[in-house]
Amino acid sequence: MDEQLTVLVAASLSFVGTHFALSHPLRGPLVARLGAGGFMALYSLVALATFAWMVLAFRAVPVGEVPWWNGTSDIAWGIASAIMLIASVLLAGSLRGNPAMPDPRAGELARHTPKGIFKVTRHPMMWSFALWSLAHVLVSPTMRVLVLSFAIAFLALIGAKLQDDKKMVLMGESWSIWEKHTSFLPRWQRLPQAGLVPWLGGTALWLGATWLHGALIGMAAGLWRWI
Repeated sequence: MDEQLTVLVAASLSFVGTHFALSHPLRGPLVARLGAGGFMALYSLVALATFAWMVLAFRAVPVGEVPWWNGTSDIAWGIASAIMLIASVLLAGSLRGNPAMPDPRAGELARHTPKGIFKVTRHPMMWSFALWSLAHVLVSPTMRVLVLSFAIAFLALIGAKLQDDKKMVLMGESWSIWEKHTSFLPRWQRLPQAGLVPWLGGTALWLGATWLHGALIGMAAGLWRWI
């Protein structure tokens, strides 16, 4: 394995490992010692530092590797663009009425009948990150993209499962009710029932993010690739 790729693997393991450690076994002792505010400051600093290391390591890997398939085809970009639209809808819908988010009303929200994007999955944000990873592997099937994308997808989906366990301990019956009426695995057939706000917000996010993709990275994405 090339030295630069080894560094990327190490950075990715650091990013994922510190997230899991701080979110689960170390969270309680650190909150007790630092307080909630101090813990969040430490968590944010570590997350930012390891993410920055991973991004810099990714950029340091030479781009000369031959892709495993032709990710530049219109078919690959069309599928990836559709996946990213769904990911954007999931992300937009996850920001409102989500009992998994820090919210004093979380217990009350978990007892409500699932609405909007939560008819699809109780972890829409996590699945949006996993879909982001899949879309990027489709159009850029190289080892450096696979390492980065796998790290993000693994963190999102294993993190979602661990979050279920943690929320069950913290919220008890409220989370049990939420789990009973929602699904971990997405029920894709229910996407049309997600509601107008997630679809409008997600489409706007998708259009903006794919435009920035071309403006900042120099590689047109989404509809902008064909306009």
